[in-house]
Amino acid sequence: MKKDDEALVKAAKAVRAHAHAPYSHYHVGSAVLDEKGRIHRGCNVENAAYPEGTCAETNAIGAMVAAGGTRIVAIAAVGGRKRLEACTPCGGCRQRILEFSNRSTRIILLDSKGKLRRYTIDKLLPASFRLK
Repeated sequence: MKKDDEALVKAAKAVRAHAHAPYSHYHVGSAVLDEKGRIHRGCNVENAAYPEGTCAETNAIGAMVAAGGTRIVAIAAVGGRKRLEACTPCGGCRQRILEFSNRSTRIILLDSKGKLRRYTIDKLLPASFRLK
């Protein structure tokens, strides 16, 4: 598990370099591990017609779905302006993560010191809205 988490963070850091953030200058990368063991990447893409941009987590989840994935085993997100800083998913992304996760899904983030932190969706989105 720890090796998978580190690989996801590494993939998220790499794709962060491709983020399109000319307005906020806040670059985010995300990587999803699906139920088939595949890694899907996404970065944030801002748009002048704010708020029409998309988050890194949303794009990574979209890439997973486009490739036929149906469940997030783990997801990592990293972000910051000039250097990495603590970056948690926004509320919309938390809801999107919930749609494709279960109670064992790992959400891997960096804290303010750059250390890996693992969360569950229930920790990040308590009393969440579910259609199930």
